[in-house]
Amino acid sequence: MSEKILCVDDDANILAAYERNLRKRFAIHTALDGEEALKTIQSNGPFAVVVADMKMPGMNGIELLTKVESLAPDTVRLMLTGNADQVTAVEAINKGHIFRFLNKPCSPETLTAALEAGLKQHRLITAERELLENTLSGSVKILTEILSMVEPQIFGRSQMLRDYARTVGPALKIEHVWEVEVAAMLSQIGYVTIPATIIQKERANLTLTAPEKQMLTRVPEIGSKLLTNIPRLENVSRIVLYQNKYFDGSGLPQDSIAGEALPLGSRMLRLLSDLISLEIAGTPKAEGLDQMRRRSGAYDPRVIDAARVTLIEDAQKSGQAVGVKDLCLGQVLLSPVQTLDGVLILSAGTVISPMLLEKLKNFAEMSGVKEPIYVKK
Repeated sequence: MSEKILCVDDDANILAAYERNLRKRFAIHTALDGEEALKTIQSNGPFAVVVADMKMPGMNGIELLTKVESLAPDTVRLMLTGNADQVTAVEAINKGHIFRFLNKPCSPETLTAALEAGLKQHRLITAERELLENTLSGSVKILTEILSMVEPQIFGRSQMLRDYARTVGPALKIEHVWEVEVAAMLSQIGYVTIPATIIQKERANLTLTAPEKQMLTRVPEIGSKLLTNIPRLENVSRIVLYQNKYFDGSGLPQDSIAGEALPLGSRMLRLLSDLISLEIAGTPKAEGLDQMRRRSGAYDPRVIDAARVTLIEDAQKSGQAVGVKDLCLGQVLLSPVQTLDGVLILSAGTVISPMLLEKLKNFAEMSGVKEPIYVKK
């Protein structure tokens, strides 16, 4: 009985009857009101099924189950009520997305059958979610591996972009930061369709023909199309599509989308990608962000502020600035480590091991490493 069921009713006698009649078949938990139920879900969840009485003091059953849906979307919700009117039933189903609506008094046999059906529904929901998550993680893994093999230099930049997005995202209160992280990692996946000769010409700043330029400008669009049909990557696809669009509406694609209508993830990637380009060219982060603020309208001011706080101020407060020669085994990097020409060596969050320390020393000797390096104190 690993799947738990929460029964909510303001009548203690009814709850006692639930426990007495159902405990041999189900793992039953109880709560006397909506507030207690929500606390129980947070402290003892997840629950496969929540059964709530409609009429309770304070928070009624519809209000409770609506909050349960927000707090635990996979939980199946059942409603018990003495009000057999159609309006209550419709409201319960529409607002709380109730799986089943039962009239009181409800016999133990009827309730047992409803709970069995609820558990079956919960298993279907979780099985589908797990399938989607496995499909998602597998698809992302394959695509990132393809990019790393076909264009390792572009892949390295994508990793740095992901690290910055992971740091800045929480400061902007983005609900699903993972979507922006995945968008950062796959932002350049469209390059796998571009001939290597054209990429080499672009990298060497050689003159490109009009068709070659057109091909390169379509990289975000191509990447977006590659991602569209992967389950749960619809938002990621849109972030990738608009990554080259500025806050004022300039850039690509050429459409009417601008300002707050742009995905917040796209606004983040645009700023962070330009910041990385400035860093590669030798511009310090603080100076780069100042330059961006002076480009009136080009960047979302909230993203600039969040980047300054998280990438500069927080790193300086919580971290210790060291050189390569001062790094110690076991230290955790707070920021990416790059060569002087901007090639990513190690990502933020990496723990310094003997092998990685030796690797950094070799890079410092051969091509130089940007210092200081910020590590956790």
